[in-house]
Amino acid sequence: MPHIGDTVYYESEREEHSGLTRNPPLIDEHFKYLHKNLLWRICAFVVYRLIMTPFAFLWCKIRFHHTVKNKRVLRGFRRRGGFVYGNHTLMSGDAYIPNICLFPKRTYVIVSPQNLSARGTRNFLTMCGALPVPATIGGFRKFKEALEKRTVERAAVVVYPEAHIWPYYTGVRPFDESAFAYPVRFGEPVFCMTNTFHKKKHGKIPRVVTYLDGPFYPDESLSRAAQAKELAERVRRTMCERAALSTYRAITYLPAEQKAAAESGAAPCAENRQGEVSL
Repeated sequence: MPHIGDTVYYESEREEHSGLTRNPPLIDEHFKYLHKNLLWRICAFVVYRLIMTPFAFLWCKIRFHHTVKNKRVLRGFRRRGGFVYGNHTLMSGDAYIPNICLFPKRTYVIVSPQNLSARGTRNFLTMCGALPVPATIGGFRKFKEALEKRTVERAAVVVYPEAHIWPYYTGVRPFDESAFAYPVRFGEPVFCMTNTFHKKKHGKIPRVVTYLDGPFYPDESLSRAAQAKELAERVRRTMCERAALSTYRAITYLPAEQKAAAESGAAPCAENRQGEVSL
Protein backbone atom coordinates (compact mmCIF):
# COMPACT_ATOMS: atom_id res chain seq x y z
CA MET A 1 0.00 0.00 0.00
CA PRO A 2 1.38 3.46 -0.88
CA HIS A 3 2.06 5.98 1.86
CA ILE A 4 1.25 9.67 2.05
CA GLY A 5 3.71 11.64 -0.06
CA ASP A 6 4.43 8.73 -2.43
CA THR A 7 4.20 8.84 -6.21
CA VAL A 8 2.57 5.73 -7.66
CA TYR A 9 3.07 4.75 -11.31
CA TYR A 10 0.33 2.55 -12.70
CA GLU A 11 0.05 0.35 -15.78
CA SER A 12 -3.74 0.16 -15.70
CA GLU A 13 -6.57 1.96 -13.93
CA ARG A 14 -7.83 -1.50 -12.96
CA GLU A 15 -4.87 -2.14 -10.64
CA GLU A 16 -5.23 -2.71 -6.90
CA HIS A 17 -3.21 -0.52 -4.53
CA SER A 18 -4.58 -1.62 -1.17
CA GLY A 19 -1.59 -3.85 -0.39
CA LEU A 20 -3.88 -6.79 0.48
CA THR A 21 -2.33 -10.15 -0.46
CA ARG A 22 -4.63 -12.55 1.36
CA ASN A 23 -6.06 -15.66 -0.26
CA PRO A 24 -9.80 -14.99 -0.61
CA PRO A 25 -12.24 -17.62 0.64
CA LEU A 26 -14.52 -19.31 -1.88
CA ILE A 27 -17.94 -17.66 -1.75
CA ASP A 28 -20.42 -20.08 -3.29
CA GLU A 29 -24.00 -21.30 -2.86
CA HIS A 30 -23.18 -22.45 0.69
CA PHE A 31 -22.41 -18.92 1.92
CA LYS A 32 -25.23 -17.65 4.14
CA TYR A 33 -26.22 -14.12 3.08
CA LEU A 34 -29.56 -14.13 4.92
CA HIS A 35 -29.90 -15.28 8.51
CA LYS A 36 -33.22 -16.26 10.09
CA ASN A 37 -31.75 -17.28 13.44
CA LEU A 38 -33.07 -14.86 16.09
CA LEU A 39 -29.89 -14.93 18.20
CA TRP A 40 -27.74 -14.13 15.16
CA ARG A 41 -30.00 -11.21 14.24
CA ILE A 42 -29.88 -9.81 17.78
CA CYS A 43 -26.08 -10.04 17.75
CA ALA A 44 -26.04 -8.31 14.34
CA PHE A 45 -28.14 -5.46 15.74
CA VAL A 46 -25.78 -5.03 18.70
CA VAL A 47 -22.66 -5.18 16.51
CA TYR A 48 -24.01 -2.76 13.90
CA ARG A 49 -25.91 -0.23 16.01
CA LEU A 50 -24.07 -0.29 19.35
CA ILE A 51 -20.48 -1.02 18.24
CA MET A 52 -19.93 -0.29 14.54
CA THR A 53 -21.98 2.92 14.22
CA PRO A 54 -20.50 4.92 17.14
CA PHE A 55 -17.00 3.65 16.33
CA ALA A 56 -17.39 4.75 12.70
CA PHE A 57 -18.47 8.25 13.72
CA LEU A 58 -15.61 8.66 16.20
CA TRP A 59 -12.89 7.09 14.02
CA CYS A 60 -13.73 9.13 10.92
CA LYS A 61 -14.11 12.36 12.89
CA ILE A 62 -10.77 11.92 14.70
CA ARG A 63 -8.74 10.60 11.76
CA PHE A 64 -10.23 12.52 8.83
CA HIS A 65 -12.18 15.39 10.47
CA HIS A 66 -14.93 13.94 8.29
CA THR A 67 -17.97 15.94 7.21
CA VAL A 68 -20.92 15.17 4.91
CA LYS A 69 -22.35 17.66 2.40
CA ASN A 70 -25.72 17.71 0.64
CA LYS A 71 -27.34 15.10 2.87
CA ARG A 72 -30.70 16.71 2.13
CA VAL A 73 -30.91 14.65 -1.09
CA LEU A 74 -31.82 11.67 1.10
CA ARG A 75 -34.97 13.31 2.40
CA GLY A 76 -38.02 11.38 1.35
CA PHE A 77 -36.13 8.11 0.95
CA ARG A 78 -36.10 6.83 4.53
CA ARG A 79 -38.97 4.50 3.74
CA ARG A 80 -37.37 3.10 0.61
CA GLY A 81 -34.30 1.05 -0.22
CA GLY A 82 -31.71 2.05 -2.77
CA PHE A 83 -28.19 1.72 -4.14
CA VAL A 84 -25.34 4.09 -3.28
CA TYR A 85 -22.15 4.27 -5.38
CA GLY A 86 -18.86 5.66 -4.12
CA ASN A 87 -15.25 6.26 -5.15
CA HIS A 88 -12.96 3.60 -3.65
CA THR A 89 -10.28 5.73 -2.00
CA LEU A 90 -9.97 4.67 1.63
CA MET A 91 -9.17 1.41 3.38
CA SER A 92 -11.25 1.19 6.57
CA GLY A 93 -12.90 4.49 5.76
CA ASP A 94 -14.84 2.99 2.85
CA ALA A 95 -16.48 0.62 5.30
CA TYR A 96 -17.27 3.31 7.87
CA ILE A 97 -18.25 6.37 5.82
CA PRO A 98 -21.45 4.90 4.31
CA ASN A 99 -22.63 4.21 7.85
CA ILE A 100 -22.18 7.91 8.64
CA CYS A 101 -23.51 9.37 5.38
CA LEU A 102 -26.68 7.26 5.34
CA PHE A 103 -27.48 7.20 9.07
CA PRO A 104 -29.99 6.15 10.38
CA LYS A 105 -30.60 3.86 7.39
CA ARG A 106 -29.12 0.36 7.64
CA THR A 107 -26.31 -0.12 5.13
CA TYR A 108 -24.84 -3.17 3.41
CA VAL A 109 -21.59 -2.97 1.43
CA ILE A 110 -20.68 -5.19 -1.52
CA VAL A 111 -17.08 -6.29 -0.86
CA SER A 112 -14.34 -8.46 -2.28
CA PRO A 113 -14.07 -11.93 -0.67
CA GLN A 114 -10.57 -10.89 0.46
CA ASN A 115 -12.20 -8.79 3.14
CA LEU A 116 -13.46 -11.97 4.81
CA SER A 117 -10.16 -13.85 4.63
CA ALA A 118 -8.80 -12.92 8.09
CA ARG A 119 -9.49 -15.72 10.55
CA GLY A 120 -12.37 -15.14 12.94
CA THR A 121 -13.75 -12.02 11.22
CA ARG A 122 -16.38 -13.46 8.88
CA ASN A 123 -19.36 -13.31 11.25
CA PHE A 124 -18.39 -9.89 12.61
CA LEU A 125 -18.03 -8.37 9.13
CA THR A 126 -21.26 -9.88 7.82
CA MET A 127 -23.05 -8.56 10.91
CA CYS A 128 -21.63 -5.15 10.00
CA GLY A 129 -23.18 -5.50 6.56
CA ALA A 130 -20.50 -7.01 4.30
CA LEU A 131 -21.90 -8.73 1.19
CA PRO A 132 -19.03 -10.61 -0.51
CA VAL A 133 -19.15 -11.11 -4.27
CA PRO A 134 -19.63 -14.83 -5.02
CA ALA A 135 -17.56 -16.92 -7.40
CA THR A 136 -20.17 -19.45 -8.57
CA ILE A 137 -23.51 -19.34 -10.39
CA GLY A 138 -25.29 -20.78 -7.35
CA GLY A 139 -23.63 -18.17 -5.19
CA PHE A 140 -24.81 -15.36 -7.48
CA ARG A 141 -28.39 -16.57 -7.19
CA LYS A 142 -28.26 -16.24 -3.40
CA PHE A 143 -26.35 -12.97 -3.68
CA LYS A 144 -29.11 -11.43 -5.83
CA GLU A 145 -31.76 -12.74 -3.45
CA ALA A 146 -29.94 -10.99 -0.60
CA LEU A 147 -29.74 -7.70 -2.53
CA GLU A 148 -33.46 -7.80 -3.27
CA LYS A 149 -34.27 -8.67 0.34
CA ARG A 150 -32.18 -5.77 1.70
CA THR A 151 -33.79 -3.22 -0.60
CA VAL A 152 -37.26 -4.51 0.32
CA GLU A 153 -36.22 -3.94 3.95
CA ARG A 154 -35.56 -0.30 2.95
CA ALA A 155 -31.81 -0.64 3.52
CA ALA A 156 -29.09 0.95 1.38
CA VAL A 157 -26.72 -1.25 -0.62
CA VAL A 158 -23.34 0.42 -1.13
CA VAL A 159 -21.27 -0.37 -4.24
CA TYR A 160 -17.74 0.70 -5.20
CA PRO A 161 -17.88 0.36 -9.01
CA GLU A 162 -14.16 1.13 -9.48
CA ALA A 163 -13.65 -2.28 -7.78
CA HIS A 164 -10.06 -1.56 -6.64
CA ILE A 165 -8.79 0.74 -3.89
CA TRP A 166 -6.51 3.67 -4.74
CA PRO A 167 -5.86 5.37 -1.39
CA TYR A 168 -6.54 9.13 -1.40
CA TYR A 169 -6.96 9.25 -5.19
CA THR A 170 -8.45 12.60 -6.23
CA GLY A 171 -10.01 11.45 -9.50
CA VAL A 172 -12.66 8.92 -10.48
CA ARG A 173 -11.55 5.82 -12.37
CA PRO A 174 -13.58 3.84 -14.97
CA PHE A 175 -16.62 2.01 -13.63
CA ASP A 176 -17.63 -1.62 -13.90
CA GLU A 177 -20.94 -0.99 -15.64
CA SER A 178 -22.31 -4.37 -14.55
CA ALA A 179 -22.50 -2.95 -11.01
CA PHE A 180 -25.38 -0.76 -12.20
CA ALA A 181 -27.48 -3.74 -13.28
CA TYR A 182 -28.79 -4.03 -9.68
CA PRO A 183 -30.91 -0.84 -9.55
CA VAL A 184 -32.10 -1.53 -13.11
CA ARG A 185 -33.19 -5.01 -12.09
CA PHE A 186 -34.88 -4.01 -8.83
CA GLY A 187 -36.21 -0.58 -9.86
CA GLU A 188 -34.59 1.23 -6.94
CA PRO A 189 -33.23 4.81 -6.78
CA VAL A 190 -29.51 5.48 -7.04
CA PHE A 191 -27.37 7.94 -5.08
CA CYS A 192 -23.65 8.58 -5.14
CA MET A 193 -21.18 9.64 -2.45
CA THR A 194 -17.87 11.17 -3.46
CA ASN A 195 -14.95 11.56 -1.07
CA THR A 196 -12.88 14.71 -1.59
CA PHE A 197 -9.57 15.49 0.13
CA HIS A 198 -8.36 18.66 1.78
CA LYS A 199 -5.32 19.76 3.81
CA LYS A 200 -5.61 19.82 7.58
CA LYS A 201 -3.96 22.50 9.65
CA HIS A 202 -1.80 19.80 11.22
CA GLY A 203 -0.63 16.42 9.93
CA LYS A 204 -0.43 14.82 6.50
CA ILE A 205 -3.60 12.73 6.62
CA PRO A 206 -6.22 14.56 4.54
CA ARG A 207 -9.46 15.97 5.80
CA VAL A 208 -12.29 14.12 4.05
CA VAL A 209 -15.47 15.78 2.85
CA THR A 210 -18.09 13.46 1.35
CA TYR A 211 -20.68 14.81 -1.09
CA LEU A 212 -24.01 13.07 -1.64
CA ASP A 213 -25.93 13.39 -4.91
CA GLY A 214 -29.08 11.93 -6.42
CA PRO A 215 -31.52 10.41 -6.81
CA PHE A 216 -30.78 8.96 -10.24
CA TYR A 217 -33.16 6.63 -12.03
CA PRO A 218 -32.61 4.34 -15.04
CA ASP A 219 -33.93 5.48 -18.42
CA GLU A 220 -36.68 2.90 -18.97
CA SER A 221 -36.89 3.70 -22.68
CA LEU A 222 -33.62 1.80 -23.15
CA SER A 223 -32.79 -1.91 -22.95
CA ARG A 224 -31.60 -3.17 -19.55
CA ALA A 225 -27.96 -3.26 -20.63
CA ALA A 226 -28.22 0.25 -22.08
CA GLN A 227 -29.96 1.48 -18.92
CA ALA A 228 -27.06 0.24 -16.77
CA LYS A 229 -24.49 1.85 -19.08
CA GLU A 230 -26.27 5.20 -19.26
CA LEU A 231 -26.83 5.23 -15.50
CA ALA A 232 -23.15 4.47 -14.87
CA GLU A 233 -22.10 7.33 -17.16
CA ARG A 234 -24.47 9.78 -15.47
CA VAL A 235 -23.33 8.86 -11.96
CA ARG A 236 -19.65 8.97 -12.96
CA ARG A 237 -20.03 12.46 -14.46
CA THR A 238 -21.51 13.70 -11.21
CA MET A 239 -18.76 12.08 -9.15
CA CYS A 240 -16.07 13.57 -11.40
CA GLU A 241 -17.52 17.04 -10.80
CA ARG A 242 -17.45 16.46 -7.05
CA ALA A 243 -13.95 14.90 -7.08
CA ALA A 244 -12.67 18.07 -8.77
CA LEU A 245 -13.43 19.90 -5.50
CA SER A 246 -10.44 18.18 -3.84
CA THR A 247 -7.73 20.68 -2.88
CA TYR A 248 -5.03 18.35 -1.57
CA ARG A 249 -3.22 15.41 -3.17
CA ALA A 250 -1.77 13.12 -0.48
CA ILE A 251 -0.54 10.52 -3.01
CA THR A 252 0.27 11.21 -6.66
CA TYR A 253 -0.82 8.64 -9.27
CA LEU A 254 0.82 8.83 -12.72
CA PRO A 255 0.83 6.57 -15.80
CA ALA A 256 3.84 4.22 -15.89
CA GLU A 257 5.19 5.80 -19.08
CA GLN A 258 5.97 8.92 -17.07
CA LYS A 259 8.31 7.06 -14.71
CA ALA A 260 11.31 7.00 -17.07
CA ALA A 261 10.83 10.69 -17.82
CA ALA A 262 10.63 11.48 -14.12
CA GLU A 263 13.79 9.48 -13.34
CA SER A 264 15.70 11.19 -16.16
CA GLY A 265 14.49 14.61 -15.08
CA ALA A 266 12.68 15.24 -18.38
CA ALA A 267 9.30 16.92 -18.41
CA PRO A 268 6.48 14.56 -19.45
CA CYS A 269 4.68 15.23 -22.71
CA ALA A 270 1.40 17.08 -22.40
CA GLU A 271 -0.57 14.15 -23.79
CA ASN A 272 0.80 11.90 -21.05
CA ARG A 273 -0.35 14.14 -18.19
CA GLN A 274 -3.97 13.01 -18.29
CA GLY A 275 -3.42 10.78 -15.24
CA GLU A 276 -2.71 13.84 -13.10
CA VAL A 277 -5.35 15.91 -11.38
CA SER A 278 -4.82 19.64 -11.23
CA LEU A 279 -5.60 21.00 -7.81
